[in-house]
Amino acid sequence: MRFSLIDRIVELEPGVRIKAVKTLTMAEEYLADHFPHFPVMPGVLMLEALTQAGAWLVRVGEDFAHSMVVLKQANNVKYAQFVEPGQTLTVTAEIIKIGEGEVKLKGLGTVDGRLTVSARFTLACYNLSDSDPQHAETDAATRRDLRNQLALIYQPQAETTTTTT
Repeated sequence: MRFSLIDRIVELEPGVRIKAVKTLTMAEEYLADHFPHFPVMPGVLMLEALTQAGAWLVRVGEDFAHSMVVLKQANNVKYAQFVEPGQTLTVTAEIIKIGEGEVKLKGLGTVDGRLTVSARFTLACYNLSDSDPQHAETDAATRRDLRNQLALIYQPQAETTTTTT
């Protein structure tokens, strides 16, 4: 099962910073187990929300050059508050350094302005065809799918439209 932990991207400055949101609902399958009488978002999924936001930032910044953008390392991860059903987790990620095949970021998660999670993390960026040229079509299909997903969660014109009188 794949968890999509970004409902909507609300701000995006390619190559610099992203702000995204995830509203936690009782429909989240993992809440049945974590914890049945006190459902809260697991800390590892808060970190995953930061990772997913950071991955979108990297993909857009490099115009989807890599089909794979995955967590390589997480440092200084700190948890401060629970995220409960009905609450909206707002995550921000900023690029610290871009290196060869990896990007270092710092991220924060908040609920109503209160810190829930913070971390510094590194994302690895690569194509499957880097190790096996036979995967070139898989890379292309993955990039197409990711562009389609982005169109669903980020609609900048809707965020910036203004009404004239």
